[in-house]
Amino acid sequence: MSKKLELLMPAWDMEKLKFAYAYWADAVYVWAPMFSLRARTNAFTMETLQEAVDYAHNLWKKIYFTANIYAHNVKIKPFMAQFKKMYDMKPDAFIMSDPGLIHIVRREFPDAEIHLSVQANNTNWAQAQFWEKIGIKRIILSREISIREMKEIHEAVPTMELEAFVHGAICMAYSGRCLISNYLSNRDPNQGTCSHSCRWEFKVFKDEKTEAELETLTGRPEEYEELTGNFYLDEKERPGELMEIDEDEYGTYLMNSRDLCAIDYIEDLKNAWIISFKVEGRNKTVNYIASVWRAYREAIDAVERGEKYDVQKLADELFSIANRGYIPGFLAGNPWANAQFYERNGGFQTKIFLWIIRNFDEGNRLARIEVKNKFNLGDDIEIITPEGIYTTKVETIKKITTANNSTGRAWFRPEVYDERLSEDAISAHGWGYEVWINMDKDYGEFAIIRKAVEWAVSEK
Repeated sequence: MSKKLELLMPAWDMEKLKFAYAYWADAVYVWAPMFSLRARTNAFTMETLQEAVDYAHNLWKKIYFTANIYAHNVKIKPFMAQFKKMYDMKPDAFIMSDPGLIHIVRREFPDAEIHLSVQANNTNWAQAQFWEKIGIKRIILSREISIREMKEIHEAVPTMELEAFVHGAICMAYSGRCLISNYLSNRDPNQGTCSHSCRWEFKVFKDEKTEAELETLTGRPEEYEELTGNFYLDEKERPGELMEIDEDEYGTYLMNSRDLCAIDYIEDLKNAWIISFKVEGRNKTVNYIASVWRAYREAIDAVERGEKYDVQKLADELFSIANRGYIPGFLAGNPWANAQFYERNGGFQTKIFLWIIRNFDEGNRLARIEVKNKFNLGDDIEIITPEGIYTTKVETIKKITTANNSTGRAWFRPEVYDERLSEDAISAHGWGYEVWINMDKDYGEFAIIRKAVEWAVSEK
C-alpha cells in the first residue's frame, strides 16, 4: 500500500478550520455536537458542520466528523438520528470508538467510511484484524504503543490505513479513559465532558502529618525519604475534598504529563506505514495552528521527497508555543519518569501570541490588530503567514476609540483607518483592545503576530 502522507489537524470552530487549511493541513477533524469527546468545548452546530464540509471540499481537502463517545442506552437512538443527518452532509469519514454504534452504523450505512478512534485503544495486530473484518477503513493507533509495534500491526494487516498522533497533550489515562474527571467534577470524559482534572494544581498530604512536615520529608527525588502511610490529594479550588493517591521518589503520577512531540520521528513513522500524522488540539489558538502546522508540514513534505529536514529549527518553532516540555511519548518505548514535568505546574514558551491581523489599510500602511497580549512601541514582532515568517518593529500604535457623528451613528469602519477614531498610544493591552500598527504590506487573511518572551530574549 502506497499513499500520500496526510497532515491531520483539529478545529473546534470555523475560524480554526479555515486557518488549518490555510496553513497546509490536508485534512481536519471536527467534533459532532453532543456525541464526541469534545462536546463541552465544541463550537460546531449541525448547521455549521455543513458549512465546514462545503468549505473543505471546495478546497479539495478532507474533513472527518468525530463521533467517538461510548454511549449509554439512552443515547443510542438520538445518536443514530443525528448520524443520518451527518451522513447526508458527506464528510470524508466518521471517527468512532463504540463497537455497538459502529456495528449499527455498518448495518444501516454500509457506505459510511469509519476510522477507529484512539479511544478504542488499538494496541495490537489481533485487534486490527478484528476491526478489518468489521469494515473499518483506518485505525488511529493507541498513543501507548511504539513505532516497532506499529510496523508489526501493518505487517499483519497491510491493507489497513494507520494513523498516529504526533503532537499535543498526553492524557494520563489510557488514551483518554479517565476516571479522575468523573470522580472530582462529575464530568465523564467518555461522554465528552472531561474537565482535565489531571492538570489542576494539587497538594499531597499524608495522614497524621502536617503540611510543613510533609514538605520537609519529600524534597527533590535525589533527597527522597520513603513515606509510609496513606496520602491524599487536595485540589486548591476544592479544599477538604481529599482523594487518596500514591507517590514515590519521582512524584505523583497523575500530574503534569509532558506533551507529545514526534518532529524527529516522521521518517520512522512513515517507515512503519503511518499514512496520517495527527495533531491533538482541543481549544488551541490559531497561533498553535500556525506554528504546529508549519513545522510538521515541512517535515512531512521533506520525508515524502526523501530529504532530510532541520529538526532543531522545527523544534525551535514548536517550543515557541505553550508547552509542558516535550517527549516522544511511547514511540521509542516507555518514557517512565521522563513523562512527567515536575519543575512547575504550568508550561513555558519562547514566543507570546499577540493576536490576528484583521485588516490592512493600504493608504496609511496600517494594520488593524485584535490584541490578546500586551506589546509596546519599539517591540520587535514576527508576522506569521502560511508563506513564511517576517519581522518588523512596532513604530506606531493607534488605539481605536469609539465615537459617534452628529446623526448618532458610529463612524467606525474596521476595514478602514479613521484618524477621528484613533489616538496615539505607547502600548497595546490585551483582550477587547484594538489598535492599528505600522505594517509594510498586506500579509493576507491568515496573518498573525507574536513576539519573543523576555526570558527568551535575555538568553540570546
